[in-house]
Amino acid sequence: MSAFVLPFLCGLGAAVISAWGVGGGTLLLLVMTLFLGVDQRTAQGINLLFFLPTALSALLCHRKNGCLDTPTLRAAVPIAVPAALLGAWIATAVDVEILQRPFGIYLLLSGISLLLPQKSAKKSGG
Repeated sequence: MSAFVLPFLCGLGAAVISAWGVGGGTLLLLVMTLFLGVDQRTAQGINLLFFLPTALSALLCHRKNGCLDTPTLRAAVPIAVPAALLGAWIATAVDVEILQRPFGIYLLLSGISLLLPQKSAKKSGG
């Protein structure tokens, strides 16, 4: 029973953080690989599965609130789906050791970019 408590709490915490828009899936990935001993490739697969229901709920909420940019969505989906499938195929063909370092560097740079001052968007007068 205790073997399921920590993973459950991690998943629950990641879900709450995802609902806040912070990126709970990335945190879940780090917890799985660093603390739970899950293989990198398996953790990424779980992370992608974790993303599906959160993305669907966000899509439905945005649609309900009228915040969905339909023309952009129609333009992006035909390109994004094949690109995601290609990326998944490449990820399964590449050694896990090769994936770990670039992903770690990406996370590090993403974190650093959040600490840097952001340029504010200027509103157009009109």
